[in-house]
Amino acid sequence: MCVATATDEVGDWVGRPLPSDGSRRGSDDAQATGFGDLLRRHRRDAGLSQEGLAELAGLSVDAIAALERGRRRAPRPHTLRLLGDALRLGAPDRAQLTAAARRDDNAGGPRSTMRPAPVPANELVGRTDELTEVGRLVGERVTRLMTLSGPGGVGKTRLALAIAGEVAHQFDDGVCWVPLAPVSDPAAVASAVAASTGLHPLDGARLVQEIAEQIGRRNLLLVLDNCEHVVADIATICSALLEYCPNLSILASSRELMRIAGESVYVVQPLALPETNDQLDTSPAVKLFIDRATARGHEPLEQREQVARVVRRLEGMPLAIELAAARTNVLTVEELAAELETSFGILAGGSSTAGPRQQSLYGAIEWSHDLLTPQERELFALLSVFVGGWTLNAAAAVLSGTVVPGPLERARALDLTSRLVDKSLIRVSRDRGIARYDMLAVIREFAADQLAAAGRTDEVARHHAAFYISLAEEAESHLRGANQADWLDRLDGELDNLRAAMTWSLRSGTAGEPVRLAGGLWLFCYLRGHYAEGSEWLERALALTGVDGVEPQYQAKAALGAGMLAFLQCEYGVATTRLESALAQYKALDDTAGTALVMQRLGGVARERGDYETAENLHCQSYDLFESLGDRSGMSWAHNHLGFVAWLRGDLEIGARRCKRARDSFRVLGDGEGLAWSLISLGTIAQYSGELTEAEDLLLESLALSQRLGYREGVAWSLNQLGIVERRRGFTDRAVHLLDESLAEHRDLGDRWRTASVLEELATVAQQRERTEYAAFLIGAADGIREVIGAPVPLVEKPDQLATRRAIEQTLDRRAFRAAWSAGRAAPLAAVADGYPGPGGSSTPDRSNRL
Repeated sequence: MCVATATDEVGDWVGRPLPSDGSRRGSDDAQATGFGDLLRRHRRDAGLSQEGLAELAGLSVDAIAALERGRRRAPRPHTLRLLGDALRLGAPDRAQLTAAARRDDNAGGPRSTMRPAPVPANELVGRTDELTEVGRLVGERVTRLMTLSGPGGVGKTRLALAIAGEVAHQFDDGVCWVPLAPVSDPAAVASAVAASTGLHPLDGARLVQEIAEQIGRRNLLLVLDNCEHVVADIATICSALLEYCPNLSILASSRELMRIAGESVYVVQPLALPETNDQLDTSPAVKLFIDRATARGHEPLEQREQVARVVRRLEGMPLAIELAAARTNVLTVEELAAELETSFGILAGGSSTAGPRQQSLYGAIEWSHDLLTPQERELFALLSVFVGGWTLNAAAAVLSGTVVPGPLERARALDLTSRLVDKSLIRVSRDRGIARYDMLAVIREFAADQLAAAGRTDEVARHHAAFYISLAEEAESHLRGANQADWLDRLDGELDNLRAAMTWSLRSGTAGEPVRLAGGLWLFCYLRGHYAEGSEWLERALALTGVDGVEPQYQAKAALGAGMLAFLQCEYGVATTRLESALAQYKALDDTAGTALVMQRLGGVARERGDYETAENLHCQSYDLFESLGDRSGMSWAHNHLGFVAWLRGDLEIGARRCKRARDSFRVLGDGEGLAWSLISLGTIAQYSGELTEAEDLLLESLALSQRLGYREGVAWSLNQLGIVERRRGFTDRAVHLLDESLAEHRDLGDRWRTASVLEELATVAQQRERTEYAAFLIGAADGIREVIGAPVPLVEKPDQLATRRAIEQTLDRRAFRAAWSAGRAAPLAAVADGYPGPGGSSTPDRSNRL
């Protein structure tokens, strides 16, 4: 947070005029008994030149000369110790030297007329790393010009103050503070710098030269605060001073970079946020809020979780946190958090002595916005349409209003983006060779207000949606093949934008955009496990097609996707209806590939319903169609599905042969999803064949591949089968851990068919561990799920399931079994894994009966 100084008048700090030769007032005779004369005498007695003493003391030659000639005020105790050690003075001589320094000081000896740095009003929170890093770079002269950059309210001024205090002892001639926020006229910048350095200029035309002459070879740190509104003028001054003043260092705070030779930039980041509740006590952002709220009379120590909610919403911005903490005088932290969820408008009411930029967050951002050119303001407003960041192509698309911007549009977007980055209004990150941009939430809200004020919100949202529809359709063709992982990650990175585009498309009142976007994303939603969200998009989009005609190929694709995602959530009736609709549409379009794909999905529905003959027939028809097209990928998937059907019904040898062919083909094609599935099938076949080591190797490979791809269904299946392997080996602790992880994944995905199988396997483990009532409870839960979805136990799993059921029935009496089994059927799925509620039917599960 910017700290208010005692006065904003530059003239109050102007010292008395200095003689043109820079010498101290008074005659040389008056200095005869002073500190300078005594120092000179000791130096000569030691046989040292000024250069020699400077080297031994670790000071500059100019500092020694200034002290001896009286051009500099009496030194600090630290400097006196350095001089005494270098001259090897005994205690009496050191005392005499110190006394002379004090006499000069008390007698009105020379004092620097430089403006000192203001004293901070409160503690600096959470900047230890920045102080260490920047302090080293500045104090050790690694760089002579360091610019602290970042958006308004991030704490640049406060950090500059702390750094200046930290390194002051390393600058023999001290620190000079130059506040530029009050300077509204660019022509007055040099005068402000001159006034702060203690110069009373006689010739305005030579002002920068006079400043350089005043500083000369002095070992000085010049701190320039709030440079952004006069950045061009201050850059010119800095260039000249750094050239003519060899011992000068400059520390600047500015939202915009100077972009001159020698400039080093340190981007000040928001305060670190708590990632977990365990970090609430150590988070700088939480600490700042609590400190400032406590200073206002409200100590929210027992509300740290709500405080974390507030600071996360504010993204760790110090000014925003301080303004929010100020509101605790009238709001609870819970109310404050709720208010901030909808708007940042309550962030006002800063210090009455602070400038307008520090009294409200709006004012801080408005200051930066007012410094933009019209072209920069236009892009700044347009960029508010993005959620969660954007790429240069996306920015160029909304700026130009075209889906595929040309070189000129990209060049213009790049230039304006670069300017906004330099002015700290947008941030840039780099990952795997791609630059990505985003805004802090508070800045984005301000930009969105500017867009709304210009009446362009809907227009820009349309361009935004068009770009992401195009991206989704481009990505779709890459989601199976060698570049699958890259494209999945790319869509993941754009998920917030895709959601925003979908929201606008569904609101637009036409079906074309939402059908195309949802249809283009269904495969992504499947692979990344967004089953429910993808289903909702597709169903809402398809509901609009009766009002607004949509091209048949897009409608067929959306129906296929809706059917597939409904199938994955075990809504078999909905899935069949949607898939049969898609089949009729693809046949009417004479689209063989689409027809084959729908048959493949219908085969999956039949497979899970236990109709293995129909499933096999559909997969065979699908294979024939793909073969007629020479589609190797489609043929490989048909082999994989046929192998899947075979092992589910217990034909392990046929299943292995089919799945090995699919695996080998998927490796050649680079299809990660297909390879993961063939490995799962082969691992499962090995597990049921008693080849547990081979099964483990295959399933660990499928697990690693699925995790790398972010393919959640593959992860869930691999964990499921690995749990069975461990249970067969007798390692029930490990089995429970793996099966619990699998259950959580399947439950989260909405895959009730597989959830039932995992519950049955957990029941087997529970029975082996003599948790018989809990085993009955789990069997009841699985039976209830199977009854609701209409899917029987797969044939290959039946022997284990029946053996477990018989063992339970032999252990429990009929009444106890019925009570536990009925409790399982009645329990919500989310509560099933918590434990068996017990015979009394208590609503609180007994965790002692957990596995």
